[in-house]
Amino acid sequence: MDLTDKSTKVRQGEELDLKVVEHFLKDAISGLSGDLVVEQFPSGFSNLTYLIKVGGTDLVLRRPPFGRKAKTAHDMGREYRILTALHPVFPYCPKPLIYTEDESVMGCPFYVMERIPGIILRKKLPKGLELSPAQMRALCENLLDVHYKLHSIDYKAIGLEGFGKPEGYVRRQVEGWSERYKAAWTPDAPTFEKVIQWLHDNMPSDYKKPAIIHNDYKFDNVVLNPDNPLEIIGVLDWEMATIGDPLMDLGNSLGYWVQSDDPPEVQAAGMLPTNLPGALTRAEMVKRYEEKSGINLENFNFYLFFGFFRIAVILQQIYYRSYHGQTKDERFKVLIFGIHIIDSELKKRLKSEA
Repeated sequence: MDLTDKSTKVRQGEELDLKVVEHFLKDAISGLSGDLVVEQFPSGFSNLTYLIKVGGTDLVLRRPPFGRKAKTAHDMGREYRILTALHPVFPYCPKPLIYTEDESVMGCPFYVMERIPGIILRKKLPKGLELSPAQMRALCENLLDVHYKLHSIDYKAIGLEGFGKPEGYVRRQVEGWSERYKAAWTPDAPTFEKVIQWLHDNMPSDYKKPAIIHNDYKFDNVVLNPDNPLEIIGVLDWEMATIGDPLMDLGNSLGYWVQSDDPPEVQAAGMLPTNLPGALTRAEMVKRYEEKSGINLENFNFYLFFGFFRIAVILQQIYYRSYHGQTKDERFKVLIFGIHIIDSELKKRLKSEA
């Protein structure tokens, strides 16, 4: 049974000019021949990801979304640069092939990379894939271990010094994401005023050893080996990667981590299979990272709470586009419910911190 992640028909309003794209790719990448077919990977709410088939070659094209864009997001050049630097030392990265800022091709910068075919986990396991509790536990451990491998890379040695600004990273993240939420706020959304104030009042100093951080590391951004679903063979979606605090990166990842004893509404809103029997809890993931890194993570709640809030901001930025009619994607309309769930859950958690 083929469990690999599938592409589908391109969504209305997100089509590419096939003749222009085909001409560009065949000029830019040697060895391409045959007819060009374009499909789209349907998941994800940010940068658009297309499967480009040219003869017997499969490529992946990434471009920014249509509509309103966050000021510092969707930088195709940054994404291409980090893949170029990382791929030789972190082979989980797809191999980047070509980047262009020539807007005559599709009206925006974009890049093309090799495809890593495999299994991508979302809310429910693909039909035909079953994981025992022991296998699910092992997969969670592998997910954490690959994340730690990324944080362990010497970013200066691979030419990424200056790729980010690690000094003052925590403060910039708290202040920046707070402002992003306010800028994307809509009248039907919560204000998050108490949460924002708590994050400002409780932010720690930057961790002393900055690292390459992915900033969106989770199950639906990793690729599993179809022949051994416990093995991670790829890490995707590097648009928010930078040099910064690895503990913030871990908190961002665990913000997505819904576990089996979470309230029903939280589990209903979860988009990943992290509540399956055998899956590690958030606390167990933190403990494993603590054991591998030697970092004392006793006071991890700040990073986790920020991770929750950051997801709410991302959802609100996406929902803003739907609220103002900037996208026809029907998936965006329901995001407001997830934003309210995060707000309610964070308020409960802050009461227990008081």
